[in-house]
Amino acid sequence: MRIGEAAAAAGMTPRALRYYEQQGLVTARRAPSGHRVYDAEDIRRLRAVRELRDAGLTVGDVRAFAHLLPTMPPGGVPDLAPRGGDPERCSAVETVARRRLADLDARIERLSRLRARLAARLGEPGTGTPEPAAPGAPAGPAEPAAVTRAGADSGPLFRLDTLPAPAPAPAPARPPAPAQSPTPTPAPTSPRRPALRA
Repeated sequence: MRIGEAAAAAGMTPRALRYYEQQGLVTARRAPSGHRVYDAEDIRRLRAVRELRDAGLTVGDVRAFAHLLPTMPPGGVPDLAPRGGDPERCSAVETVARRRLADLDARIERLSRLRARLAARLGEPGTGTPEPAAPGAPAGPAEPAAVTRAGADSGPLFRLDTLPAPAPAPAPARPPAPAQSPTPTPAPTSPRRPALRA
């Protein structure tokens, strides 16, 4: 089948299918005309990739055990924790999945702290100091000013309390007082003498 039909059968767009092919998760064959063609095994593999992505794994995670995709059962992706079956596949998939789960937990914790700080600065009620981590939760390292997240959607997270404070605005300059000409002092006048009458 052609790429459009294969993408529809796998529940994705042709663009996503091409991307997974570039990442080495599926390999298309070429028809004599040069068009990509896919078979039922490719569709099964693409569905497994889609399910793993929907479960929260990144393309890099899936690529780490792409060689095990053919061993996954045809009915879909099983639970990622080992429950019998091929021990190599279960161990490799579970290791990657648990690493991604720990990464997601750390990101959620960082985002919760950032949200609490921002809400407190906005004066939202009940948003004083962020609540401490749950008992038994692993204590994470101190955050630097920018924390880089793992995963395909990585980007820096900035702590609000480490950003430089804005410089105080300079006081507005007072315009100079207009120059006033000195008030002329009136010339002294001599008292009037009463007129003498004859």
